[in-house]
Amino acid sequence: MKKRKLGKNGPEVSSLGLGCMGLSFGLGPATEKQDAIKLIRRAFELGVTFFDSAEAYGPYVNEEVVGEALEPFRNEVVIATKFGFKNGKPAEGLDSRPENIRAHTEAALKRLRTDRIDLLYQHRVDPNVPIEDVAGTVKQLIGEGKVKYFGMSEAGVESIRKAHAVQPVTALQSEYSLWWRQPEAEILPLLEELGIGFVPFSPLGKGFLTGAINENTTFDKNDFRTMVPRFSEENRKANQSLVDALGSIATQKGVTNAQVAIAWLLAQKPWIVPIPGTTKISRLEENMAAADVELNKQELAGIEAVLGNIEVQGARYPQQMQQMVGK
Repeated sequence: MKKRKLGKNGPEVSSLGLGCMGLSFGLGPATEKQDAIKLIRRAFELGVTFFDSAEAYGPYVNEEVVGEALEPFRNEVVIATKFGFKNGKPAEGLDSRPENIRAHTEAALKRLRTDRIDLLYQHRVDPNVPIEDVAGTVKQLIGEGKVKYFGMSEAGVESIRKAHAVQPVTALQSEYSLWWRQPEAEILPLLEELGIGFVPFSPLGKGFLTGAINENTTFDKNDFRTMVPRFSEENRKANQSLVDALGSIATQKGVTNAQVAIAWLLAQKPWIVPIPGTTKISRLEENMAAADVELNKQELAGIEAVLGNIEVQGARYPQQMQQMVGK
């Protein structure tokens, strides 16, 4: 797989990473541990060298699975994880106090079976802790050799600038896809200006862009999507036109919906590294093959002409979570 550099001074990673969240959290029952390890190792065989986890995925379980899976080839991969919630549970609220950042880092090193975290993200901006204190704490951890690079997730322009002035931000992780394009307005120009890499999560719209979900789909009661307005039955029906349009483009290209959606992201900027996640090896292989799908200028213009006019219905987060993003 081709490589990309995460930001001006960041690590070189595979052009696609693996988002590991869904193996343990958010999409119904957790994947059986050995199956999750098998999938992560298959990703490595396919050329993936960038793996994304977080304390909140479980909590804690995902870091343990990722650590065990990658231990045999630890020095050949870049591992990212995240801090920022009380007891690793989003429902309990934010906590980016310096002492919590340190406690998480020490515990995560053990769970990940490593002596350093390659990329440590603040999972969400904590309004109760000055971002300068957060960046300063990570800077100390970098000085101690426990962390290599600092990242932020779903942060807004002002927070990124303030943090970057204290400790250079290597990467921003936020949602970005053909059905969530808000980062194009302010975030992408800022990242280009500051030399920060971009790691889009949910590049397939939490599965919707693949065409595998429709108005009749039933989600597991533990599936995060049951709370998301965009995934209400009414909005799934309304948003089907986007998937149908994407499908016709994919058919003309001789590839799948997912591959077009991922290839489109890769074509936006050379410092964008999407992290599609899955629990199925067949989907993993399909997603990673998108790294070899190239869209020319005419094809990109065609996608823009068709999909740019479709207005997606429904908020991407429930109300209580909206307050945590873009700060």
